[in-house]
Amino acid sequence: LSASAWEVGAVWELSVAEQRYQAVLAVIEDGFTVTDVAGKVGVSRQTLHAWLDRYARHGLEGLADRSHRPQSCPHQMSAAVEVRLVELRGLHAGWGADRLRYRLLKEGLDPAPSTAAIGRALRRLGLTGGQRRPGRREYRRWERGAAMELWQLDVMGGVRRTRGIDVEIISWLDDHSRFCVAFGLVERATARPVCAVFAQALRTHGVPEEVLTDNGKVFTGRYASRPVEVLFDRICRENGITHRLTAPRSPTTTGKIERFHGTARRELLNGLVFDSKAHAQAVIDAWVVEYNTDRPHQSLGRATPAQRFSAAHVDTVHTGPGLRLTALADDRAGDDWVSRRVASNGVISVAWQQVSVGKHRGGEVVDVHVRDRLLEVWSGNDLIRTIARDNTGPVRKRRASRPHT
Repeated sequence: LSASAWEVGAVWELSVAEQRYQAVLAVIEDGFTVTDVAGKVGVSRQTLHAWLDRYARHGLEGLADRSHRPQSCPHQMSAAVEVRLVELRGLHAGWGADRLRYRLLKEGLDPAPSTAAIGRALRRLGLTGGQRRPGRREYRRWERGAAMELWQLDVMGGVRRTRGIDVEIISWLDDHSRFCVAFGLVERATARPVCAVFAQALRTHGVPEEVLTDNGKVFTGRYASRPVEVLFDRICRENGITHRLTAPRSPTTTGKIERFHGTARRELLNGLVFDSKAHAQAVIDAWVVEYNTDRPHQSLGRATPAQRFSAAHVDTVHTGPGLRLTALADDRAGDDWVSRRVASNGVISVAWQQVSVGKHRGGEVVDVHVRDRLLEVWSGNDLIRTIARDNTGPVRKRRASRPHT
């Protein structure tokens, strides 16, 4: 292609390398200025100077397209780190970028890649499980100012066993520190098993000022057709614990324990099937220890829940002799317990004293705790009536027969 042809413009198509070559020849052979040729080709003078330099160094091959990738990248993640990320992700599918970076630092890799770099590497390697939606900025995290001020409680199902029915989890979380104070397995989340887990947490960590639960019947009888004091409320009352309830259909009120359950499902229970309840409890206990003492928590400034719980835990919490769990300890086999069948008019008789417990309980067998000055009438684990004794006469010990189930 002659210079005159380039000057008037060719009507046929040229490759990118050929167009660059014609521009270079126009400068070095035909004597056109760099400014004129750059304007004609539609590039900057700096680009044309780069073409001239590449042609002088490498000839015609230097004018071909090449990758814009830099020759070196000092902050590029090494292959060894990528291999370790793949290993950790395979062992712990629920771990995110922040947890993976924490583990790399703990293994002595310093400086470790940033959380963003690890996230990009996971996406590049196809190891992400979907994008997390960003949190709403108008939400504000609310928490109590010190440990033992408030415990959140909830029940979670879905612990699968190879034999038998699935079991449920009763878990307690300290609101201030996110420290898991209890994580117990029960066959059914009824009053006595739930309260047994609660009692064990009280014996281990002390008595909190308040507890927060939903409105389940196992926790409260305030909204029953006939309000009663259930076993859980009685333990709270005897130990001076304020029992707070969530508003109806408001799971975000107990958001910390719900988020804890989500973490447990993702990192522990995802696809696991246990041989027995004891096996499941052992595996879960080990995970709870790791969660409390080894797992960094983003909302705590990457401290562990145990660090914040122990730092804020005061020595004034009462345990031991001050703890009252008499309601849970009652086995109803002693001489101070009797049972009665409710008559059709809703009345029972204890020590020649008639007590009305309601016609709707006609035919039901109830237990009566005979105290020095009080009669406590229980239906299962629900305290349905407390009345002062009007005499100290003898109590018939024969217990009412219960229907076979």
